[in-house]
Amino acid sequence: MSVRQHFVRRMRRHVGLFVAVLALVSLTTVLQVNAQPEQNQSQTVQHQTTIVARNAASIPVVSINRLPPEARSTINLIRQGGPYPYPKDGTVFRNRERQLPQAATGYYQEYTVKTPGVRHRGARRIVTGQGGEIYYTGDHYATFVRVQ
Repeated sequence: MSVRQHFVRRMRRHVGLFVAVLALVSLTTVLQVNAQPEQNQSQTVQHQTTIVARNAASIPVVSINRLPPEARSTINLIRQGGPYPYPKDGTVFRNRERQLPQAATGYYQEYTVKTPGVRHRGARRIVTGQGGEIYYTGDHYATFVRVQ
């Protein structure tokens, strides 16, 4: 095979790859354009997605006595006003997961519940609301219970 034939063969291969990539990019663009809602439908979609925060009635309620002892200790620290063992204790909880009732930013504060055998903060938290609500999560905000 001559140098020229080898060069032509390599160029064909590269052109083929270039055409395949170009086709995929074009197809992706077409799919994105088709997937976007029409102008008059976008307001409806936006309105539907904003109503996803839980209401207080849908969150299970448990007695404080049913919580782990470390959670009860954290609640006692909160009631005393500290001191808290972790620097992030008392910071704003933004409720990004929307597992708690929707409220203004700054309404909720979070506190770490110590986890035995774990050297970092772990997954357990107490979240308090400005209205006096107390919530406990043992799975890093995936689920909550309201504490009575």
